Amino acid sequence: MDILFLLMLLVISILYSSVGHGGASGYLALMALFGTAPSLMRPSALTLNLLVSLIAFLSFYRGGYFRWKLLLPFIVTSIPMAYIGASMKIDSSVYKYLLGICLIFGIARMLLVPHASSGQAKQPPFPAGLLIGAVLGFVSGLIGIGGGIILSPLLLLFRWAGIKETAAVSAIFIFLNSAAGLVGLTVSGLVIFNPELLVWVFVAAIGGIIGSLAGSFQLNDLKLKYVLAGVLLAASMKLFFV
Repeated sequence: MDILFLLMLLVISILYSSVGHGGASGYLALMALFGTAPSLMRPSALTLNLLVSLIAFLSFYRGGYFRWKLLLPFIVTSIPMAYIGASMKIDSSVYKYLLGICLIFGIARMLLVPHASSGQAKQPPFPAGLLIGAVLGFVSGLIGIGGGIILSPLLLLFRWAGIKETAAVSAIFIFLNSAAGLVGLTVSGLVIFNPELLVWVFVAAIGGIIGSLAGSFQLNDLKLKYVLAGVLLAASMKLFFV
């Protein structure tokens, strides 16, 4: 068991849960850096995502930041598309490039969104929500993420939600997509779990609890987010060029 891997896993789960995310892009980056086989990456990341996003959602929900009407248009199409995406087999080289691109979104999310200002929130157009949900759901299932690294910047960019509302909606969006993705992988016979996954789940759960509680009290962890962005960048470069 690599202690450095577990420590980095803990940090990733703390940071992502503090902004309402499950952390799949971070877990995938970490697994890529440590040479985890691609066949193990999707189910492992989705399992960790499922747990940490649920913990984050419960924390922000108790804080009164969840809006069901905001979630609905995105989730109607994302759940079935996440299932479809997860059911598809993907070449390992193609998977690496797609994951690298998603990690770039993760970097942008970490560095840019904390400085964003949402202004007066407004309800997203239903057709736009359906389209965005379908695209994010498919990508989520195909890559093994929850889609929050792309959804949350959109919510803030178009002023559809405030910072904490975005965290609450992103967390449950990630949870539902991760669940649909795991079901899709299972039905398709593509689930191969890492034998160390139980330990990973335990560490990620601790980080999720710490991060989600800290996020609800506006913990200033910007410097640590820069460190995490560096990890994502290193992993994406490895996926593109190694």
